[in-house]
Amino acid sequence: MKASLAVLLYAAPMLTAAPRPSVLIFARTDCPILNRYAPEVTRIFTEFSNRVDFHLVYVEPGLTAGGMERHRTEYGLPIPAILDTDRKYTRMAGATVTPQAAVFVDGKLIYRGRIDDRYPTLGTTRAQPLHRDLADVLAAVAAGRIPPPHFTKAIGCAIEASK
Repeated sequence: MKASLAVLLYAAPMLTAAPRPSVLIFARTDCPILNRYAPEVTRIFTEFSNRVDFHLVYVEPGLTAGGMERHRTEYGLPIPAILDTDRKYTRMAGATVTPQAAVFVDGKLIYRGRIDDRYPTLGTTRAQPLHRDLADVLAAVAAGRIPPPHFTKAIGCAIEASK
């Protein structure tokens, strides 16, 4: 299911007129929290990708397409990816850290926040999350129930402002 790199870079999400809900997961190759979340993010993608569009959005300054592809391969991330060098998607979602998810339905942001609450604060980790926020939002959306917009605090690596 691996798409060519050219397709990954230019298959940017169309959030304003998307026929399906869209999920953006903001990423940095050097974020240990994102890297630890790779199996869970892959599990969520596998569960919902037949009903929801997904994109990893790499926000790291200076990251090349090759570096992005190496990271995806190293961590087994099958999700299509884009480089957000101009911060278009970062601004659209209001993302501030990685990993952070944003869910759009009919072009409207309905969720921005954590994958789950495994990291309640920076430096604190639970063995198992108490709440699976992103999966719960996607389950509701997949069932045709659009929850009201809500936001949770994501813990992770800062997204630097673009230059």
